[in-house]
Amino acid sequence: MNVAVAKTGGGRAVSDLFASAEGRLPGSPEVIAARREAFESYERLGLPHRRIEEWKYTDLRALVGEVLPLAAIPDAGALKRAAEAVKAHAIEGARKVVLVDGVFAADLSDVRALAPEAGFKTLRETLEKDAGLLKTASADAVIALNAAMATDGVVLSIADGAQLSAPIQIIHIATAASASAFTRSRVAIGKGARATIVETFVAAEAKAYQVNDAVIVSVGDNADVAHIRLMDDAPDAVNITSQFITVGANTKLNLFSMTSGAAVSRLQGFITLAGEGSELSVNGVNLLKKTEHGDTTLVVDHAVPNCVSRETFRAVIDDRAHSVFQGRIIVRPDAQKTDGKMMTRALLLSDEAEADNKPELEIFADDVSCGHGATAGALDDSLLFYLKARGLPEKQAQALLIQAFVGEAIEQIADDGLREHVIGMAERWLERRS
Repeated sequence: MNVAVAKTGGGRAVSDLFASAEGRLPGSPEVIAARREAFESYERLGLPHRRIEEWKYTDLRALVGEVLPLAAIPDAGALKRAAEAVKAHAIEGARKVVLVDGVFAADLSDVRALAPEAGFKTLRETLEKDAGLLKTASADAVIALNAAMATDGVVLSIADGAQLSAPIQIIHIATAASASAFTRSRVAIGKGARATIVETFVAAEAKAYQVNDAVIVSVGDNADVAHIRLMDDAPDAVNITSQFITVGANTKLNLFSMTSGAAVSRLQGFITLAGEGSELSVNGVNLLKKTEHGDTTLVVDHAVPNCVSRETFRAVIDDRAHSVFQGRIIVRPDAQKTDGKMMTRALLLSDEAEADNKPELEIFADDVSCGHGATAGALDDSLLFYLKARGLPEKQAQALLIQAFVGEAIEQIADDGLREHVIGMAERWLERRS
């Protein structure tokens, strides 16, 4: 593959990544052309910076500087470490699909158990015939870089009317230090289907790595779907995840995300309500400490009438950490009877903690009910005093109040086992804090 020379914010030639990874980037000639086009787009744009409005609070040129080399194909040692991570982070009863350093790990996955309920392919297999998965409508630089460099991913198809008996858990495991992994997945959920998809990001002894992930989800009419993203990467890692979700008619979609790791993270979601009568619930929690930077940026596009959306976000910020929430609700001219609400709250645990909340409404219809709100503040001193007066140490009293604060978002997870799993992650973060 012939490519031009591009620079990251720190000056490294991104073309070096292509040169060293050329033999590992799968695809037909059509796919190679799509990769080149994506790379050229990234070359023009470079890493996002604060002068780009959507990245105003997350300047990757300052926070990250450069794109790290592609991680090597995992060897036996890496797979052994990954297996231990799977044991530690697998959800009981879930069907596992495991990606190690951006590469599908068949021996760690439950593909045979998936077969009766869901179709499965790897991105590598799909790209040998079809370049469609590398194309999105976004002009975002990190998405273009993902399209150019994606080495593998998961392609799931759930048939019309399917009722999954267990969640599907996609586990992204980093084992390589000072390296990057690029993955791209697609999940197609049929009409009338019922499914729960969980994505988990963790480290297996890796440090200072970068993850650039993209997932494309389509949900058919009359479906009932939950998609949960749990990010617990290493404290010095970078994780940028992009979601593209299209929702059909009369569908219930529940999205949840929790960030409790990584030095720099950003979840950017682009959700389109494309069928009438659908209900969307989006909930999230950022748990940040030290100098961590966590960004959640969402665009919910009401493209048709008679849909409901609810967004509830909570951020707990300690030390000198920085939380960002940017939420935009768009109501198209024909999307009458839209009901859209958005609320974000930040809890600041230190004088140096920082929260930027930017809710937005873009309404082009006149018969709608939409609203947004944002708050930031410290723990209630009177409640802390009450708990300490009854013998609780200060950290334990704080932990109880923090659990109550994030509980409103976590309680939206319908599955009891998954909800308990997420509560356990939050409790472990609180333990590390103390």
